[in-house]
Amino acid sequence: MKIVVIGGTGLIGSKLVAKLKQQGHEAVAASPKSGVNAVTGEGLAAALAGADVVVDVANAPSWEPAAVLEFFERSSKNLGATEAAAGVKHHVALSIVGTERSPDIAYFRAKLAQETIVKASSVPYSIVRATQFFEFLGAIAEMGAVGSNIVVPSAQFQPIAADDVVDCLAEVATARPLNGTIDIAGPEKAPFNEFVARRLKASGDSRPVVGDPSAQYYGAPISDTSLNPLGEARLGKTPLATWLARF
Repeated sequence: MKIVVIGGTGLIGSKLVAKLKQQGHEAVAASPKSGVNAVTGEGLAAALAGADVVVDVANAPSWEPAAVLEFFERSSKNLGATEAAAGVKHHVALSIVGTERSPDIAYFRAKLAQETIVKASSVPYSIVRATQFFEFLGAIAEMGAVGSNIVVPSAQFQPIAADDVVDCLAEVATARPLNGTIDIAGPEKAPFNEFVARRLKASGDSRPVVGDPSAQYYGAPISDTSLNPLGEARLGKTPLATWLARF
């Protein structure tokens, strides 16, 4: 099976390409680095020629509200049109749990717009919504740096390891299209600040982590229901302790 991974050189994309190749598929990493730009359409038709499945895990280079919206709208429309012309049988999009519940977060609004375009396309689809990745806990902590403390939300959080996201994407991409959406999350749920504190401790960072109900997440307030699945979800196998053991 030929599977083209848009954004195939990034964190999730590179891992997904490697996993699909291990499974015996013809996995192609498509990104601006390889001459394929879904936003402009450059190299897209050639990359998708003969493809059975396209998995879109691309990330916007800018999270400025207008720029991130334009990125996901233009790339998704170009992908839909090019896939239809190429006879692609399945489009898989990686999105975010809770996109519709955090309208004040520009990135979430852009991902919701992407989902709408994917659903409207003639190409059968599957949308995989994931919670935040363990891999970004450190960067999130730095955004909450206030003096000698780290101040982050105290709302419930259920992050997931990137490897578990990749496992789910590989499974979905090689199965029949869902023509629907699934949520995936980590196996543990706890206050946001607890995950961040454990991440910093594992890396030898002694700064105190303060959980503040009014602290914002990417510029917006969040609650216990903002970032976690509210219904049925597939859970990853990797607990935070196992992931942290790498440090």
